[in-house]
Amino acid sequence: MNWIYFADLAGCAVFAIAGTLLAFRKQMDGFGVIVLASATAIGGGTTRDLILDVPVFWVADPTYFAVIAGSALGTIVWLRFKAYIPVNRLLFADALGIAFFTVLGAEKALSNGVHPIIAVILGTMTAVFGGMIRDVLARDVPMVLKSELYATTCIAGGVLFVLLYPLHPGIAMVSAMLATLGLRLGAIRYHWSLTVFKEPPGY
Repeated sequence: MNWIYFADLAGCAVFAIAGTLLAFRKQMDGFGVIVLASATAIGGGTTRDLILDVPVFWVADPTYFAVIAGSALGTIVWLRFKAYIPVNRLLFADALGIAFFTVLGAEKALSNGVHPIIAVILGTMTAVFGGMIRDVLARDVPMVLKSELYATTCIAGGVLFVLLYPLHPGIAMVSAMLATLGLRLGAIRYHWSLTVFKEPPGY
């Protein structure tokens, strides 16, 4: 479906922007920008395709790299006019990216005949693995390991998607994207988390 393809390109663009913003915050050079933008944009989808044992999506379609390069270049030009980029811009771009990729990853998994539970897992991996690679390369603690809800929002969006998918794929995609984005933005704004361990006395 063309709309799925263009949504995938849009997701790559958003994640490439997120990678470029982090590279700017870390004051990396041009090569560092391309590495972080590319890792963020295609890292999760590459992992998903390898697990599904299907051709990796970008190998036969260089359009993805054109989108990554264009998004990175556009962000660099925009940043030329800004002396500072607020962290919340990076967080919003990342939240938008995981909303796109959670759904797109789950949809590709379902289209390859996997069980809905596995589709939710692969959708979550598609959304978070690129960001994990980006943060490790930038020597940051990966967002998925921080206290605020991150992967949990992807799981919730993926579950909603696989439940609605048999009824109407388009509605399932939009609903799950909005749910994932809303939960992630809420977690950022209100510091929602799944606390497991209590802080020891005097910590």
